[in-house]
Amino acid sequence: MRRRTLLLSMSAAAAGGLAVKAGQASAAERTVLSSTKNSTLPARPVTPYVPRTGRAPGGVRTVGRHDFSFARDGRALPTRVWYPVGHGPYPVVLFSHGLHSKPDDYAALLVSWALAGFVVAAPSYPHTSLGTSSFNAYDLVNQPEDASEVLTRIVERNTSGGGPLRGKLDTSRLAAAGHSGGGITTAGLFSAHRDERLSAGILIAGTDFLGTPFTGPAAAVLLVHGRADTSVKYSAARTVYEAVPWSRAMLSITEGGHQTTNADFAAVSGTTAAFLRWSFYGGAPALEEAAAQGSVATLDDELALTAGSIS
Repeated sequence: MRRRTLLLSMSAAAAGGLAVKAGQASAAERTVLSSTKNSTLPARPVTPYVPRTGRAPGGVRTVGRHDFSFARDGRALPTRVWYPVGHGPYPVVLFSHGLHSKPDDYAALLVSWALAGFVVAAPSYPHTSLGTSSFNAYDLVNQPEDASEVLTRIVERNTSGGGPLRGKLDTSRLAAAGHSGGGITTAGLFSAHRDERLSAGILIAGTDFLGTPFTGPAAAVLLVHGRADTSVKYSAARTVYEAVPWSRAMLSITEGGHQTTNADFAAVSGTTAAFLRWSFYGGAPALEEAAAQGSVATLDDELALTAGSIS
């Protein structure tokens, strides 16, 4: 039986795929991977993000799954959606996979979010997903725009078509998340390709996008990172965390690498779900208890800072 893992580590094949000769990629494309070892973003003070108040729908016992066929400018973006089976309406989280991965590799985490009351849409990107015949790690530069297109198409399903999402989405509460290359993609949605519809972002084993500072309206950002990660250095992620200019938090897996295993699952799943719930509905952040599960991680929490408490 395959051991259940939440996040796949970058395989040897994927690592080899990063070593593309300089003549095969533009300067911008090469730069998209340079921040995996060191981020140059400057530290910034926190401007508080204030969540919209509201009552979160309760968790569910059943999760549905549906596949959509989307595309942007000829780029195929097949998208798998996990959704709570209930009355809703439910917020939407756009999830981006890592290099040489596919949405199903993250099913344990994404299903846990759906059980907590979030619709999760996860596209397969055309040149970085597992099994693609045209793998190109540098195509990460195009993925933020792909992600925004998928989010637009999912939102449309709330009022059009006869699928399971019709009338079930809270389209005023949107977030993005991703692992590794998907974390870089997510960073792009809050910087170089800012999607101002997003009020929250989760970067798991990610770093910055093209060294571009975060910009746009205030949002909430959570980083999840293993201190022993050798694919995307923890120090790079720490720099990115300190460069987030809005309400922010960071879950550091004490002995974690680029992947999160069963031992870390409860802390990662619980903390990310609590973060999304606070980002969408406000109240008191409840990350500390979730992060303490298993005693595998530490938490930096600057979510509920107020303007008067920031020096």
